[in-house]
Amino acid sequence: MIAWCLFAGPAAAQSGGAGLRAGVSGSPDQFYFGAHVDTGPIVDHLTFRPNAEIGVGDNVTTVTGNFEFVYWFPISHHPVSIYTGAGPSVNVYRYGERFGSHTNVDPGFNVLVGVAHRRGLFGELKLGFIDSPEIKFGVGYTWR
Repeated sequence: MIAWCLFAGPAAAQSGGAGLRAGVSGSPDQFYFGAHVDTGPIVDHLTFRPNAEIGVGDNVTTVTGNFEFVYWFPISHHPVSIYTGAGPSVNVYRYGERFGSHTNVDPGFNVLVGVAHRRGLFGELKLGFIDSPEIKFGVGYTWR
C-alpha cells in the first residue's frame, strides 16, 4: 500500500516533451547548452531522453550526443519527481591552436540523477565515463 501511494500513476514530469538545458562541466571545464526530447513512458516509468549539448571553454569545443534512458520516481501528492538514468554518448572534441588544432570523436557513457518539477524545471547531475566529460551539473526546462 505504501509503494502504491508513492508511485501511483504517471507523473506530469514523465509525460514527454522537448526542452532546453545549460550548465557547467568538469574535465573539460566548460559551459554547455543544448536541447533534449523526452519520449514519455516507454514502459512503466522508463523514458528515452536523447539530448545534444555544445560545450565551450578550456581551449576545446565539445559537441555531445547523449542517448539516455531515464527511470522516474514520482512522489505522490508532491510537485517534484526524482529520476535516474544512464546511456551511451558520442563526443566530438575540437581542440584549439594551443593543443595543435585537431578533432577527436570518442565514445562515452553517462550515469545521471536529477529532480524535476511537474511544470518542467529540472536540475541534473551527470557523471561521465570512458571519454565523456567527467562531471556535469545542469538545469533545464521541458515543455509538455
